[in-house]
Amino acid sequence: MKKGLQILCLILAAFSIKAIAQENAGLKLPEGFKASLYANNIGSARHIAVTKAGVVFAKLNYPNKEGNAIIRLEDVNNDGVADKVNGWAKFGGTGIYVKGNSLYASSNEAIFKYELNNKDEVVNPQTPLTIVTGLINRRQHESKSITFDQQNNIYVNIGAYSNACQTSDRTPGSQGMMPCPILDSAGGIWKFDGNKQNQTYKDGKRYATGLRNVVGLDWNNQTNQLYVAQHGRDQLNSFYPNLYTDAQNAELPAETFYAINEGDNAGWPYVYYDPAQHKKIVSPEYGGDGQKEGSKDFKEPAVAFPAHMAPMGVLFYTGNQFPEKYKNGAFISFHGSWNRAPLPQEGFFVAFVPFKDGKATGEWEIFANGFAGVENGAKVTNTAKAKARPCGLAQGPDGSIYVSDDTKGAIFKISYSK
Repeated sequence: MKKGLQILCLILAAFSIKAIAQENAGLKLPEGFKASLYANNIGSARHIAVTKAGVVFAKLNYPNKEGNAIIRLEDVNNDGVADKVNGWAKFGGTGIYVKGNSLYASSNEAIFKYELNNKDEVVNPQTPLTIVTGLINRRQHESKSITFDQQNNIYVNIGAYSNACQTSDRTPGSQGMMPCPILDSAGGIWKFDGNKQNQTYKDGKRYATGLRNVVGLDWNNQTNQLYVAQHGRDQLNSFYPNLYTDAQNAELPAETFYAINEGDNAGWPYVYYDPAQHKKIVSPEYGGDGQKEGSKDFKEPAVAFPAHMAPMGVLFYTGNQFPEKYKNGAFISFHGSWNRAPLPQEGFFVAFVPFKDGKATGEWEIFANGFAGVENGAKVTNTAKAKARPCGLAQGPDGSIYVSDDTKGAIFKISYSK
């Protein structure tokens, strides 16, 4: 009888733990925060945007089973779950942004503009305005993320279609090209007019360069400045085993978060940032030996994160719902790594970077974890087995934040209450 009671207690405890996990969407959050599953299985949800009325728009990397690549989600009955979901558009991609009564969305080659009515419904789903076209897409780092400044200028990432700008890409022993020809049309941030139609490269401005691939970016309205999170290079050890061990390869280079001014050069492909040495190191393709320090003319990162975790979204928090420490700080989503062996793969979480007096303190913490799920009592670190991989970030009108997942198509809503 006593043994039976113990088993019953264990079963009830297991159900209780499962219920708590379901209520919190399986996420681990700081005290006072809660998470809910706002939507699920909508498709490969990359970046997201929220209107002042709380309508969520998601950009899918590929059209979903209904053939739609932009999804509109609305919680009509205010129960925390989207109950009115529809979509349109056939072009895959990453970028989406609400600016006034306009919705901007990007493919991997262009940026389009839709008009919204007073119900935040798109009035021209089949005939958007083409704002920018002809952006380079070589099927590597092809996503075009977008953000806006206060003057309605668009900032778009054009990722480098290369690992390290070698003469023969991703080939052991192949030397780096000097100067790197890729940087004329990729490997940086370009600026365009958000009001002007049919722009091409000649109408825009290369705002910043030397950035291998930026998926997460946001405009910091407090400091009136662009911030970007870069994906660092790969394969130091496999290409240069005489210079780097397997363990060093897992930790190099840092994923870097930059405060960007016009004309900045972050140094790719000529240098990378070493978080252990706390300095820019010359890339081996350009004569580096793992110790040789790079030019001081290249931009210093505001924050350096562990290697190969794939930062995907950046959001500066301006709401009033979260505790004061989060005000004007930055949330960064990390997709999760595939190449940190022999160390465990990492990421699959949302980090928080505190700011003080308009500048990053250099410290960071994990804010939301558990997206990938648990297997045999341990955190899943295999990208193929992950239940969710954080990607887009957006802030709702009530001060909650939304996090998208581009694997199963979930959208999480994270809120705070005392």
